[in-house]
Amino acid sequence: MKIDMSYGSGGKQTGNLINDIFLKHFDNKTLNKLEDAAVLNVSGNIAYTTDSFVVTPLFFRGGDIGKLAICGTVNDLSMMGAVPKYLTAGFIIEEGAEIETIDTIAQSMAQAAMEAGVKIVAGDTKVIEGKGGIYINTSGIGEIIKPGISISNCHEGDVIILSGYLGEHHAAILSSRMGIENSIASDCAPLSSIVKSLIDENINVRCMRDVTRGGLATVLNEAAEHSGCAIEICEEDIPVSKEVQGFCDILGLDPLYMANEGKMIAVVPVQEADKALGIIRDNKYGKNAAVIGRMMGGKGVILKTRLQGTRSIDVLYGEGLPRIC
Repeated sequence: MKIDMSYGSGGKQTGNLINDIFLKHFDNKTLNKLEDAAVLNVSGNIAYTTDSFVVTPLFFRGGDIGKLAICGTVNDLSMMGAVPKYLTAGFIIEEGAEIETIDTIAQSMAQAAMEAGVKIVAGDTKVIEGKGGIYINTSGIGEIIKPGISISNCHEGDVIILSGYLGEHHAAILSSRMGIENSIASDCAPLSSIVKSLIDENINVRCMRDVTRGGLATVLNEAAEHSGCAIEICEEDIPVSKEVQGFCDILGLDPLYMANEGKMIAVVPVQEADKALGIIRDNKYGKNAAVIGRMMGGKGVILKTRLQGTRSIDVLYGEGLPRIC
């Protein structure tokens, strides 16, 4: 069955969509009240974020737009030293979308939320004219358990840890679009368990950032600018799988500028780097983590190449790569 404009009227069809799909998958006491707003119990400082998700295709190897929407917001909260608690979900649905597709996406969101330990407590649906597209906005609240984590807190001598292989999400999406047969799967994943382990083990984390659009190069440039330090990274130490590297070689892509949805950097004092690296590697989403560089005096981001030369790494400009979200 397909969505038509009546599903956005606020009447019976809207109620059916909410009850038959969203309440079925997102079931919890707060949401089930169907009030105009959720009443939440949050103490102390909180982190709050919002993001919108647009991806083609909706389903890809390793995930879908629903999993992406949950993980993206959970990860943004986690990077601020917060335990994600509550999410809202807004759906903009074009007429012609299959109800079965929406049900599958909602089920995926519920599974991702359960893994991350968050509840979807409020939401909204809008139906618009179109050709069957589905777009999702998620907002999230998390309780800060490690205050003071900030991109501006990095110091000279600090070490930069990357949690795993670069470029998997970008390569998975492009492979699907272009009909390229390979086994590359998106890295879409919640990183909250890595962050909580680092905090529980009292690692003095200066800064954390999830590496999404713009890629590692853009994230590192932001860290360098806001901290007032330069960053040196070593090409040989940057983890990229052989299959993704081969994919990049064929299409002329650079993993440093490719999007990820389950990777993060953590900047820590040099004396805590080995312990922090071990903690990240012990997590299923960080088993390929590596120390990739350090903070130093100066400005900008410098890459030490395999040939022992150096080159300046800038932010992503313009479209640069095929847009994947």
